[in-house]
Amino acid sequence: MEWKSFFYGVMTVFVLLLATTSFGFVHMGKINVLDGNVVGYTEDSDNIPEKCKLPNGQDLNSWKEHLGHHAETQDCLKYFN
Repeated sequence: MEWKSFFYGVMTVFVLLLATTSFGFVHMGKINVLDGNVVGYTEDSDNIPEKCKLPNGQDLNSWKEHLGHHAETQDCLKYFN
């Protein structure tokens, strides 16, 4: 096999993986790109206390699990679906 063909094959696979990953993050991620809303908040999300707010970069499911483990933050779960 020629190195040039191998290189182009590897680059093609890399670009396809990059494109599909980017598409997945944009359309199936936590932030809806069209309106900027974080999926999982209720309509009462503007009134979320500071201790309950989802930190930047935090996964929603991990944050909900974290809130549920602490007695003082279990009431925060009502702000999330």
